[in-house]
Amino acid sequence: MARTRSTSSQDLDSVAQRDQLPVVAIVGRPNAGKSTFFNRLSHNRKAMVHATPGVTRDRNFVRATWRGRQFVLVDTGGIDPTETAGVVGRVQHQTQLAIDEADALIFLFDGREGLNPADAQAVDLLRRSRKPVLFAVNKIDSQKHAALVSDFFSLGIAPLYPISAAHGLGISDLLDGLTQGWERDTSPLPNQADDTALPVAIIGRPNVGKSSLLNRLVGFERSIVDATPGTTRDAVDSLIDWHGHSIRLVDTAGVRRRPRIHEQIEQSSVLTALRAIERAEVCLLVIDAEQGMADQDARLIHYAWDRGRAVVLVVNKWDLAPPDRKNPARYEDGLRRQFAVTLPLPVVFVSALTGTRVTSLLPLIERVSEAHATQLPTVQLNRCLKEWTERNPPPSYRGKTPRFFYITQVSAKPPVIAIYTSAPQAIPRGYARYLENQLRERFPLTGTPVRLSFRTRRKERRAPAARPQ
Repeated sequence: MARTRSTSSQDLDSVAQRDQLPVVAIVGRPNAGKSTFFNRLSHNRKAMVHATPGVTRDRNFVRATWRGRQFVLVDTGGIDPTETAGVVGRVQHQTQLAIDEADALIFLFDGREGLNPADAQAVDLLRRSRKPVLFAVNKIDSQKHAALVSDFFSLGIAPLYPISAAHGLGISDLLDGLTQGWERDTSPLPNQADDTALPVAIIGRPNVGKSSLLNRLVGFERSIVDATPGTTRDAVDSLIDWHGHSIRLVDTAGVRRRPRIHEQIEQSSVLTALRAIERAEVCLLVIDAEQGMADQDARLIHYAWDRGRAVVLVVNKWDLAPPDRKNPARYEDGLRRQFAVTLPLPVVFVSALTGTRVTSLLPLIERVSEAHATQLPTVQLNRCLKEWTERNPPPSYRGKTPRFFYITQVSAKPPVIAIYTSAPQAIPRGYARYLENQLRERFPLTGTPVRLSFRTRRKERRAPAARPQ
């Protein structure tokens, strides 16, 4: 199998390198408003925003444009030279990577908080990077706050851009300064719908190894990995190439049961994870081999399934499974007997820590994606429908057995199958499940939901009578 590789130099997994776009990193101390600024320029709520410092931990990427000039914008977890240990220290490492890979930097000061000694250290750090830096004082929401900018001139930097990321004030001047001298790009800005990469969301409960799995697939530490549940808060995108196909992996925050979601930040994380499912085509549901599957995992599968997303069940930490349970066939059989929702799903046993069988995920993702987008031949479908209904006719309805006339696939992602019958309302759920099971046995539909739509046959139009001469 071809080796997986990132589309970036080492970390930047956006489209920047492919399209040779400038990379602009937003930096600043925690809670300076970087994510608010990022969301304003990306015209969405991709980055989570909260008043608590340190909400953003991983880096977020988005393609942006200003007056015809395109660039890749990177949101970071912030610079705090005084913090070097634990998760916060690893956030600093992620920020430093963003600085190293950026072509230009935007540093945001917190105008409301005023000048902080750590600001001077951060400015010195950026000067040593030898990258073009634009300095902006954020949270200058009105003219009465303009005097707050003066304190920052003591750092010996100019120009200083007073802005309000929340209200959009001063943003135009800052972006004009950023893009001055850049060549204009007249090509249209691609949006998500134009992106040919297959979107794959990595979902599951907290601390099951989602970020470790992402890092193993990408080949480097793209997401921060820590033993503390809930380390990942934003949905983080990473692009990889496999056999010439582009896959967009989205690591998400762990989703707990609703009664356990106390903090507003964690509630936002859950919403971000659910939005990641909405924009995915394939979901990798990761469970811990030691803990097994829980009702919350089944709910996540139902959530993804109901929205037409294909699902692969990933049993992680297989290297830590107890010896008496380390039989894949027996383990899988137990899952399917306990949780009927797993019956149509492929199951793979991996260890993100050691890399065992992680590479088997990529061909499986491709196979499930093909099933999700499959187009079933109409002639073969009708031949099969005749065979299945003759072998096991539907139950009678009002003394009559419903007749089946025709079957055809009307759409994909997921496959929607229209079955024309004399009595659509008379087909019980049990018989619909029978037909779905037969479809799954006959056609390659692994891991994808299938929608059966029972319809009344359209009446044939009668030819108009000939007018008398």
